[in-house]
Amino acid sequence: MAGRFRLKRVYEEPSKQDGVRILTDRLWPRGMKKQDARLDEWDKALAPSTELRRWFHADRENRAAEFAERYRAELSGEEQQERLAALRERAATSTVTLLTGTADAQHSYLAVLLAELEQS
Repeated sequence: MAGRFRLKRVYEEPSKQDGVRILTDRLWPRGMKKQDARLDEWDKALAPSTELRRWFHADRENRAAEFAERYRAELSGEEQQERLAALRERAATSTVTLLTGTADAQHSYLAVLLAELEQS
């Protein structure tokens, strides 16, 4: 049976259903001890660039659509495309949980990342 992708906050309790746990934030989540995160990987290359993240946080309400467009452009880079392909391969056989410290994982950059991963 093919695996799938899940989105989850790194602060939530790890579970067996998580499968492979990959933190996709550029910064380490505040207050989280590394041993408590129980990560398999920390993939900073898939996170939005520091510049893009700062630009977006300055005016989240009015920049969401443009943020998604700019982030997709960043994900089109060679390194990012290689990482996306590797994650798709992993998800073909097991669950891959993408983790973030963001308060609302379902409405964060992870939604854009997930859409990119689900394209083939």
